[in-house]
Amino acid sequence: MAGFNFLNPYHPTGKPSKSLTATTTFSFKKTYSFAFVLFLCLLSYLLGVWQHDGWRTGLALSTTTSTTTCKTITQGLSSSKPLDYESHHTASSDEAAPHKLVKTYPLCHIKYSEYTPCEDPKRSLKFKRDRLIYRERHCPKEEELLKCRIPAPYGYKNPFSWPRSRDLAWFANVPHKELTVEKAVQNWIRYEGDKFRFPGGGTMFPNGADAYIDDIGELINLRDGSIRTALDTGCGVASWGAYLMSRNIITMSFAPRDSHEAQVQFALERGVPALIGVIASKRLPYPSRAFDMAHCSRCLIPWHQYDGTYLIEVDRVLRPGGYWILSGPPIRWRKYWKGWDRTKEDLNQEQTSIEQVAKSLCWKKFVEKDDIAIWQKPLNHFNCKTSPNNNPNPPFCPGKDRDKAWYTNLETCLTPLPLVSDDQEIAGGAVAKWPERLNAIPPRISRGMVNGVTVESFKQDSELWKRRLSYYKTVNNQLEQGGRYRNILDMNATLGGFAAALGDDPVWVMNVVPVEPNVNTLGVIYERGLVGTYQDWCEAMSTYPRTYDFIHADSVFSFYAYKCEMEDILLEMDRILRPEGGVIFRDDVDMLVKIKKITDGLNWDSQIVDHEDGPYQREKLLFAVKVYGTAPSSDQNSST
Repeated sequence: MAGFNFLNPYHPTGKPSKSLTATTTFSFKKTYSFAFVLFLCLLSYLLGVWQHDGWRTGLALSTTTSTTTCKTITQGLSSSKPLDYESHHTASSDEAAPHKLVKTYPLCHIKYSEYTPCEDPKRSLKFKRDRLIYRERHCPKEEELLKCRIPAPYGYKNPFSWPRSRDLAWFANVPHKELTVEKAVQNWIRYEGDKFRFPGGGTMFPNGADAYIDDIGELINLRDGSIRTALDTGCGVASWGAYLMSRNIITMSFAPRDSHEAQVQFALERGVPALIGVIASKRLPYPSRAFDMAHCSRCLIPWHQYDGTYLIEVDRVLRPGGYWILSGPPIRWRKYWKGWDRTKEDLNQEQTSIEQVAKSLCWKKFVEKDDIAIWQKPLNHFNCKTSPNNNPNPPFCPGKDRDKAWYTNLETCLTPLPLVSDDQEIAGGAVAKWPERLNAIPPRISRGMVNGVTVESFKQDSELWKRRLSYYKTVNNQLEQGGRYRNILDMNATLGGFAAALGDDPVWVMNVVPVEPNVNTLGVIYERGLVGTYQDWCEAMSTYPRTYDFIHADSVFSFYAYKCEMEDILLEMDRILRPEGGVIFRDDVDMLVKIKKITDGLNWDSQIVDHEDGPYQREKLLFAVKVYGTAPSSDQNSST
């Protein structure tokens, strides 16, 4: 190898030199050029080292990097100070610019204190009053969206802890006395100094919801765990649902935003699941076969009109073998017809029509006693519509998605139950009794009716959320304090694992399944004995401001990244979260950095922490708290 020209390495297209000795002699010009380039490279390196962290630090890094493991480097970084996530992310250059100021969001005017964007009373007047369509969801256009924070009324206080909240609410939180006058005789609500008291009365149960439920319990079994999920249509202040809690029955209550000012808001202040809603021209936002029991106590829904459409919808959401309970007009009309200011003929015709619709749905009249009538949905449709005694109307619906229920039109056809092999089999499979139902394999999964979800993956998901909740509680110890949180929202509930992990805590969870995913899992959640609803998070939720004490958002913002503005979703979260309420965001670290910038502008306290599996996971957690604040007292006074 002696005499090899290392400055002119071999190249396959190069020509060989005539003399090796000639090529070993350098000219002065070539030598000077090479030395100058080498000097510049060395100078550039030394300047870079000096700018990095001084001479000594730079040299230390250069000599240890090749021999130090990744674990050692990570430990060295974490021991000095927490990682600054906001300085190291992949946002675009203008978003990441360190000099860019955080956008702040001012308080809205106090007139928006009870603003419900998709059930705004002023906007609703633009729509048809026929069938109460104007009471349905009508959301603002993009240019109408508020870019301010909905204020709490002056003097707002944290609600009473459950179970005291069932009976008491602060007047400052819902400053409306109308129902105390309008429903005084019916014992709905009383005003006492700085608070409201809920005696538990109702239009058809002036002696209290507890006694009324006992009457129902004498007719059907409410204690053995076979009835767990209930639906209350036209719920008032939700006393029926509130008192069912002590029987381990969870009720989804709904009522429109109408002349009974703030009835759903009162329900939520009491710590009872409720939504603003009305049965009009669209399906209720629940899957088929969701509820073990549905209830109407003088709810003023015309069940016998529009070809029985509303009762057909109740049939869709009732589980096989489920019960429908009706009290109030027209039940026991012979006793009450004068007080109801209606004729005997009119009331008799209404009850006859309801009986005919129920029969056409293959329901059987289970019992009628005093003020209460109960029908039962069949276990299956094995014999339904085949008997010559059955009314041929309504026909079975064609093979459409039975669980689709987001702006889905009501139809005058019967939702078919899953096929069975005999008339004793429960269509779709039987659910376990409560509390075993919470962790038992839901029939929709055991029968392979949910794409991509198996029995094994369901079990793994349940264990995963137990572990995640345990980790959450080490970061936010208030999750372990009974009574600190009551109303909880899971914005992307999937299989309900987060809610199930909270099963022993004195809380209830509104499990939301976004409408966009291909896999619809809300039916699974109901089969576990939990409640929830569909929602598009590009729109406002059908609830009042300050509904939830705690919000859980798992991968919500990654999913909606290209569908709508992040700030609009966060402003909606701010609207429905109580002052001093907590939030856990779970998402990619880059997404959390963007979220944190906006929550800083919302005046939330927040901190990014590592994944429960350690710092090497890209998925991180952002824990946040909405700082307490209310409208100024001057604004409150000027608005009254």
